[in-house]
Amino acid sequence: MAGHEFFEPADRKRPVAEPTAAEPLAAEEPRQSCDPAFKHGVVVGFDGSTSSERALAYAIGMARRLGSGLVIVHVANRLPTTVWAGCEPPVFVDVPDHRTEVLGLELACADYLAEVPWILVERGGDICHELEEVGREYEADAIVVGSSHGLVGRLFGSVAGRLAKRAQRPVVVIP
Repeated sequence: MAGHEFFEPADRKRPVAEPTAAEPLAAEEPRQSCDPAFKHGVVVGFDGSTSSERALAYAIGMARRLGSGLVIVHVANRLPTTVWAGCEPPVFVDVPDHRTEVLGLELACADYLAEVPWILVERGGDICHELEEVGREYEADAIVVGSSHGLVGRLFGSVAGRLAKRAQRPVVVIP
């Protein structure tokens, strides 16, 4: 049962409250319900980098050993509109990220994913928040991420480090 699904990023198409409205709108529109076949599976962050490929390989083995599904998460790029509009407060918009489609096609052709059922979920926003949110939605047994070795990770904190501090479920960091 190998395949993939593309979900809309969670922050796309949200209603915006009128500034003069008496009541603010509901916090968020509800997310699509997750496939029960992937409940208690393994969530893995994947962007096509070498470290995320190693994390994916580990997550495949983990899902196979647990007899569960694999939820592969790609977090799409977002940019503040202040870059273009010069307005305050900063508002974030989704930039079309065709990388998810490319990753989905590559994963669909991969022989090593034939061993476990899997889906590909696209999200937009903060990587740590979105991985934890997907983990919560699917009641994941673990979240697997690759470590970062770059200067940006050292300066601002790596995704793996921030996720390990805030996650409500086990986080496995693959070097």
